[in-house]
Amino acid sequence: MKVVISSDEYSPLIDLIVKEAQRKGHEALYFGPAKDEKSVDWPEVTLQAIQHIKMGKADEGIVLCWTGTGCTLIANKVSGIRAALCVDAETAKGARTWNHANVLGLSLRLTSPALLQEILIAWFETPFSTDEWNLLQLERVKQLETERSTV
Repeated sequence: MKVVISSDEYSPLIDLIVKEAQRKGHEALYFGPAKDEKSVDWPEVTLQAIQHIKMGKADEGIVLCWTGTGCTLIANKVSGIRAALCVDAETAKGARTWNHANVLGLSLRLTSPALLQEILIAWFETPFSTDEWNLLQLERVKQLETERSTV
C-alpha cells in the first residue's frame, strides 16, 4: 500500500510515521518541508498529498498540522476522502472500523511519539467493518457526497 504523508512544518513525528509505515510494508511518500526548511501553507501541502489519493497514486494518507483540524478539513473537501482527526488509538480504530477513514489527521501540538505509536498501530492494523448496517451507513455518506458535489 502507498501512504502519503503531509505536514506544513517539519517535526520528528514525520520520521517516525515514515519508519512505521515502512516497517508495516507500506511505501511512504512525504509532502512538506525538510528539517531545515521553513514551514509551508497547510492547505497547499495537504492538497498535494490528497490529490495523490484522488488520482490513484496512493491508497491512504496521514496529514498533520499544528492542531490537525485544518489539514483534516482540507482533506475532507476532496470527494472520496474520509479524513478523521484522531487524538488517541481508540478514535483511530473507530475511524477505520465504522467510517472506513482513508486519511488520518494528526495534531503536531498534541501528538507525542508514544501516542503516535499507539495511533499508528491502531490505524494500520484495524480493518474496515463489513457488516451490513455499517456498509449502509457508508453508502449514505457516498450518496450525500455525490449530491453535494453538484451544489
